[in-house]
Amino acid sequence: MPNKQVIFGFLGTTLDTGRAPDRWERWRPTVSLAQHDDLAIDRFELLYPRIGASLAKQVSADVVQVSPQTDVRLHLVDPRDPWDFEEVYTALLDFTSAYPFDQEREDYYVHITTGTHVAQICLFLLTETRRFPAKLIQTSPKVKLKSPVGEYRIIDLDLSKYNSIAARFQREFTDNIAGLKSGIATRNLSFNRLIEELEHVAAHSVDPLLLTGPTGAGKSHLARRIYELKKTRRQIEGAFIEVNCATLRGDAAMSTLFGHRKGAFTGAAADRPGLMRAAHKGMLFLDEIGELGLDEQAMLLRALEEKRFLPMGSDAEATSDFQLIAGTNRDLLRCVAEGRFRDDLLARINLWSFRLPALKDRREDLEPNLEYELVQFAKRTGRTVRFSTEARERFLKFATSAAATWTGNFRDLAASVTRMATLSPAGRIAEDVVEAESQRLRTAWTTRAGDGAEAAEDLCARILGERRSGELDRFDRVQLSDVLTVCRRSRSISEAGRELFAQSRQKKSSGNDADRLRKYLARFGVAWAEIETGAGG
Repeated sequence: MPNKQVIFGFLGTTLDTGRAPDRWERWRPTVSLAQHDDLAIDRFELLYPRIGASLAKQVSADVVQVSPQTDVRLHLVDPRDPWDFEEVYTALLDFTSAYPFDQEREDYYVHITTGTHVAQICLFLLTETRRFPAKLIQTSPKVKLKSPVGEYRIIDLDLSKYNSIAARFQREFTDNIAGLKSGIATRNLSFNRLIEELEHVAAHSVDPLLLTGPTGAGKSHLARRIYELKKTRRQIEGAFIEVNCATLRGDAAMSTLFGHRKGAFTGAAADRPGLMRAAHKGMLFLDEIGELGLDEQAMLLRALEEKRFLPMGSDAEATSDFQLIAGTNRDLLRCVAEGRFRDDLLARINLWSFRLPALKDRREDLEPNLEYELVQFAKRTGRTVRFSTEARERFLKFATSAAATWTGNFRDLAASVTRMATLSPAGRIAEDVVEAESQRLRTAWTTRAGDGAEAAEDLCARILGERRSGELDRFDRVQLSDVLTVCRRSRSISEAGRELFAQSRQKKSSGNDADRLRKYLARFGVAWAEIETGAGG
């Protein structure tokens, strides 16, 4: 048994009018739908405003007269202002939400010809988003024939059914993916999946994005590509503002981000708007967001949630409507547990989180990235440099081996290609250049690996001096070295105390963290100022 045919439409308070017998000689859009021999309408759901109640009954009777099998049902839809988009859309949305659609037994059509322009737009949007699970039906008169029947056309908004449109969307998606990857034909499956998901989120969300991963994994580069994608789609119109939070300290951090008024602090000789306002209508990329102080984090959270913040020394709030991308190489959950990062801020920026893999975890992508870096070198210098076949094979063999740790990730690769290209003035990178560069990288990676351990061992000696350090028991030396390491990377004694006593703070068994740390250091004759400068002797 075929499905029933159901039409939804507004009463045309101008085009559908007429009570005299000559009304049958005019084209009336609602009535004309029932006059087509090839369009059998089982039910007509006619929406009408309160002022059109009488006309709705007349039109309903006329529809039944020309199409006795049609069941006409009248629905009062009467927004206070028929030209107010919000009121009309809400009224229609309420109607669709309450209507008992039965798509298995009925086919639906939305008549798009009658009603105000606002009503027609709302009908289109609700059909396009499947609130009305229907096709559009458009009617028009046959001007030359002057027929009251007119003509109709059905429009299906299911874009997947149109090959050329689907192909265009696929091309656009492919181009966006290539743009996010800088045109690099990456071969790593997990990274490709990450980029595909990121493309979709970037195109459809205005919420903050969090890019995590090791230093040099490409967070800053990817953030700018996301900005370019959203700018191309006209989703943002402002500038791309990038801030490395690791370079911000004290008053300078507040001033750089949120601005200040003249005289707000020593050295504030003039007003400063701040980078938060510079990012208005654009994108703010906060790299190394885990390095922000707690006060700056609180201000940032308010700026994200309310689009308002208070510049230093100002009594008047400033506003900025920006989209945020945050980057970090830290474990922010651990930072929250240690009291160094606000859990409410993390909840706000962690809705969409993407972890960029290290280069050593994407070794199959070394070859295409090698080509990319050569192209970038040519753009910067105007010189085109290539590998000889043998040199290329030799470098890739080394680069993809276990000996290549790529601790600096893509920064290491970019620097390596730059060095080899610079040392090949004839435009051809030879095997001897590759061999020298491979040895240089091995040495650098070995030095970096040793630096961390050696730094921890030597920290006591550098701050206490060799004599005082040598008098410590091994137990005290190891413990003090760890404490000093935390102190050196912290911006204040309070911050260091929060990290060192994080567990006892959770149990609420510690007092003042800074005072507790100061007393511990005093046992070894160490003052905070000595740690900050690395002095001692």
